Amino acid sequence: MNNVVLIGRVVVALNVLTAFAAHAAQTSLDFGGNSFAPGSTVEANVPLSAQEKSLAAQGGNVVPPYAVAVLATPANFDPRKSWPVLVPCSTSDFKRQNRNDLVQFYRRVGLAEGWVLLAGDGPQNARNDTAAWRGAMTLAAIHALHRSFPGSEKWPIACAGFSGGGKGVGYVAPLLARNGCHIIGIYMTGANEDHMSDGYARIQPGPGFLNTGIYISAGRDDRIATVDQQYAVAGLIKRTGFQRMRIGTFHGDHEVNDAQTSIALRWFRELQ
Repeated sequence: MNNVVLIGRVVVALNVLTAFAAHAAQTSLDFGGNSFAPGSTVEANVPLSAQEKSLAAQGGNVVPPYAVAVLATPANFDPRKSWPVLVPCSTSDFKRQNRNDLVQFYRRVGLAEGWVLLAGDGPQNARNDTAAWRGAMTLAAIHALHRSFPGSEKWPIACAGFSGGGKGVGYVAPLLARNGCHIIGIYMTGANEDHMSDGYARIQPGPGFLNTGIYISAGRDDRIATVDQQYAVAGLIKRTGFQRMRIGTFHGDHEVNDAQTSIALRWFRELQ
């Protein structure tokens, strides 16, 4: 009888260990060669393609040996499912990088809304921080996502830009679309100039790109990009041919508003 009880305990223990190992295998994921768990933020050094190196070199920049990709995922992240991806584009002022905006402006709200967040940067700041440089590093991060999670090339993507990033996203978003990304939305805050029209004309992502939802968020007390200026930007973008547009205002200054971010992300998913 003692032997039977002992064997039973061993069997139970083995079953528990097997279940634990299976659970660990499911929750331990890999991004760019680095292991991470859902609900965390992981950073990886990822290679640059020939195209990305060519873009990065524009303006006399030295091409770095790799790009730095940062990925943030919700606690219930399962790469076997489809996830919307939010890609930030930061301003070139103050030596900010895209991953700075990911963490400071979008991560908390984006994760709460069920989005994956992804940013790509150089290992150091570019000597000439061009839209081509930003596009190269962002493309490298997206390609790392696709290599890490089969099927993610079909995941919908929205781009977000604040202040100077709201101008830069006018070039980054059409570049991603030109390279096969499924862009469903563009979120712009505090942008006082229209670069979306020029980006569409220069990069030529195709007429289907005009169906992309564009959400402009304007602080009523913003003195850098006034409400009137942002309405003017919206008018120019609409004149280019973009029809799916919304403008939201909030009580605030030159800043990213969490409530507006939530509204924009939910609208993008509705459009999808």
